[in-house]
Amino acid sequence: QVHLKESGGGMVQAGGSLRLSCAASGDTICIPAKAWYRQAPGKERELVATITSGGSTTNYADSVKGRFTISREKHILYLQMDKLNPEDTALYYCNAHPERGCGGYPEWLYEKDYWGQGTQVTVSS
Repeated sequence: QVHLKESGGGMVQAGGSLRLSCAASGDTICIPAKAWYRQAPGKERELVATITSGGSTTNYADSVKGRFTISREKHILYLQMDKLNPEDTALYYCNAHPERGCGGYPEWLYEKDYWGQGTQVTVSS
């Protein structure tokens, strides 16, 4: 299985930048970290950005396009966040999901999502 640990959150003024990191350990080949989510108080968790296993394709929520960049280096998933605004305030999580057919795991495990504990980002106006 896989363990995820996010870091890099903090408090920043509007217009500032932060770089989040997600260190993955365990079966990072068959259960790669490929997405960042966030959850603001009183709101549902939302998908922020994704990257394919090979790193060739990325996708972003409309609200962060042009400001956030997802990348991966070895077993660390990054989220570079620029031009932050107060609406970006949230607890940010990285997510890993098993690659079907990889690892020889029981079928139920391929439906499982893995999450870190989250890192708080607070943007003041």
